[in-house]
Amino acid sequence: MRITSLLSLAVLAALVLAGCAGPGSPPPASTGVAARHSAISIDPAKRGEVAMVALSQLDAPYRYGGGHPQQGFDCSGLVAYVMNAAADLRLPHNSAQIAQLARPVSKRTLNPGDLVFFNTLNRPYSHVGVYIGEGRFVNAPSSGGRVRIDSLANPYFAQRFEGARTLFAE
Repeated sequence: MRITSLLSLAVLAALVLAGCAGPGSPPPASTGVAARHSAISIDPAKRGEVAMVALSQLDAPYRYGGGHPQQGFDCSGLVAYVMNAAADLRLPHNSAQIAQLARPVSKRTLNPGDLVFFNTLNRPYSHVGVYIGEGRFVNAPSSGGRVRIDSLANPYFAQRFEGARTLFAE
């Protein structure tokens, strides 16, 4: 009985940790990415709407593979939902693939609606959130949790910060 419980717990932990990145997702390529993301160019006037749609999902439940308020969200599902609802942009339900489509921006120049990426699974770009300003971002953090606002200064996220990217036109 104890071995079965431990095995069940291990499987559950693996599913939770698999969270946002999706199965076998490759990290963004360090070269040649510009050609892939150059076609995406959201009107900067939509930044506020992206941030507001993200904020409107606060307290939605976390659900691995979830991509809708009624079923819950994982991190990439939240970002894909927000970008579709606010900017009519369909994104993959995978944080590393979203990173491949976006253009890198400096942490210093982050604007609301930009995306922030983290290495939470010992895999690049395995977690993503929507930046809302003042060092804060909206994300779906983990199983059993809810969509919430976190700070880039939070030690957990600060240590795992992978980079910032944007889908907005310059």
